[in-house]
Amino acid sequence: MVFAVTDALPDELGLIAGRGTYPTTLAESARGQGIKRLVTVAFEGETDKRLEALSDETTWIRVGQLESLLDALRDSGVKHAVMAGQLAPTKLFKVRMDKMMRDLLQDLPERNAQTIFGAIGDRLADIGIELLPASVFMESAMPAPGPLSARHPTECEQSDIELGIRVAKETSGLDIGQTVVVKEGTILAVEAFEGTDAAIERAGKLGGPGAVVIKMSKDQHDMRFDIPVIGIKTIKLLARIKAGALAVEAGRSIILEQEDVMILADRHNIAVIAIDTSDREVAHG
Repeated sequence: MVFAVTDALPDELGLIAGRGTYPTTLAESARGQGIKRLVTVAFEGETDKRLEALSDETTWIRVGQLESLLDALRDSGVKHAVMAGQLAPTKLFKVRMDKMMRDLLQDLPERNAQTIFGAIGDRLADIGIELLPASVFMESAMPAPGPLSARHPTECEQSDIELGIRVAKETSGLDIGQTVVVKEGTILAVEAFEGTDAAIERAGKLGGPGAVVIKMSKDQHDMRFDIPVIGIKTIKLLARIKAGALAVEAGRSIILEQEDVMILADRHNIAVIAIDTSDREVAHG
């Protein structure tokens, strides 16, 4: 079953919550949209403890404990769940996984966000829980096309954005990553397993001031998980490397605390723009 935005939202929701402010923002939005009972599964050392105040029930588990996650949601009685927030990519190699998680990974020929979270979604379906798109609760945080900051991209930055979009769409289709960093027509970095922040840091060291960061979803992106998200932390990082511009995908990216994000971007003279990519074709070789 594919959940559509026209479907009635459930009264109860399970929240699988990772790092950052995204889970808290989603919880607040879900409450505002009529969720009467919120059951959270949180990860020790990852999830913000303040999320407990927004939840009716919170179960804390270790990263890699898939059986505990499924048990918590099944025992809660919820029939719908959503994923929000990130887990450090290196956790995949460093955590002590339970047998269920080891078996899940062993059955995957390729291990990336799409395949891992998709497989977890299948396990949820097996116990009668539908994994909903996080976007159902976050529409107000998804920008419309156009400039979002006071300063618009320069002609050179816009050219870098166009190049970055083409590269990001190609590489995301290979499940490499969502972020590309460009400067004056040169690709400085393409996100790999290290994650967005590390890719941006790497680009800053290579290219110096003036880099343009492009963060896109993949073609046919599964909006149940791994939606491109930016926030205050992103802008602080861009300011640290003295980046010139940031481009995100209109209607398919989430900007947390958008007003504060734009105030900070303006303070550092960073141009931020949302690009409509719906009419673009990406050639795959």
